[in-house]
Amino acid sequence: MEKEHPEKDKPATKQKSLRGFASMDPETQRAIARKGGRAAHVKGTAHKFTPEEARKAGRKGGEIVSRDTAHMALIGRKGGEARRGLAARRKAAAHKGHEGAHSKTHENESEESKEGAA
Repeated sequence: MEKEHPEKDKPATKQKSLRGFASMDPETQRAIARKGGRAAHVKGTAHKFTPEEARKAGRKGGEIVSRDTAHMALIGRKGGEARRGLAARRKAAAHKGHEGAHSKTHENESEESKEGAA
């Protein structure tokens, strides 16, 4: 005999609902949210941050992020690596520029010595 509700045999895990905003695909969610945002602006009820509110929110977010020391170490390391890489590229470019100037000078000298010998 077949069971009518196989879900009852499963462990007690939260089932994903097939209804509502959260069950929609992300593109549909964005479209609905976009319409809501536009309507709020038209109606005049949309929140607009003042510069002071924006500073306060940014400060709060920065404090929370900086509590994660592993994350801060990672981004600091990436910044250092990028800076070292930039310095190395600049040094190589400057060296290459010097080499290019010296190479041309040496080429001209060798051509002149060939002309003089001929």
